[in-house]
Amino acid sequence: MIVWHLLSDPDARFYDLGSDYHLRVVNSAARTRGLIRQLEALGHDVTIDPKAV
Repeated sequence: MIVWHLLSDPDARFYDLGSDYHLRVVNSAARTRGLIRQLEALGHDVTIDPKAV
């Protein structure tokens, strides 16, 4: 898909967002909730104990 856009539009440019893009962009609270839901769906009881700073 990306190749088609780059080849069909001579002004299109590809910008690499970096290998850590998703780690920088994803909201950590939303990711935590998603991971908890996945574990609960697998039958685990989940208790979160926040890390002391």
